[in-house]
Amino acid sequence: MAQFLTSIFRVATRTVFLPGGWIFFALLAFSVIGLAKVEAGEKIVIGEIEDIILLPWGIKLPARIDTGAAISSLDAQELKVEADFAEFKLPRKHGGKQLRLPIVDWCDIRSSEVRERRPIVEVDMCIGSKRVRTKVNLNNRSGVKYPLLIGRNTLKENFVVDCTRERCSPPSCPEVPSQ
Repeated sequence: MAQFLTSIFRVATRTVFLPGGWIFFALLAFSVIGLAKVEAGEKIVIGEIEDIILLPWGIKLPARIDTGAAISSLDAQELKVEADFAEFKLPRKHGGKQLRLPIVDWCDIRSSEVRERRPIVEVDMCIGSKRVRTKVNLNNRSGVKYPLLIGRNTLKENFVVDCTRERCSPPSCPEVPSQ
């Protein structure tokens, strides 16, 4: 795609100075915009911050959308790992519900200070009008503002992020329990 656009740009810059060149350039620009929309398909535009509903519990959580994070992360207070299950509480501020979910994998997270091994569970969530099943690592996120971080694994194939906007796609999945 990049090579295609580069070669078109070269032709366009030469053509712009010919009679009728501006018309060609305008048509080209509209074509490229049209291609971008086709590639996006049925993706939902979401902002840097969105409200998400964890299903089937109907728990609304504010989430930070982070395209730099490989995997999503959920605030897990009082996390206990027993055999193949993770038992934890959601933050008190968001209901404090205790959950017990099967561990589907583990991930190693490296930061500048520490290297950590975290359990991964699968959860269903409503983001905008889409219900998605996704993997999240469990971590005590009490030191950060948002209890849920949405990473690339959740975003791919479903969403486009507009980092200039916030809360532009409120959760509206058809099967969401009332709060």
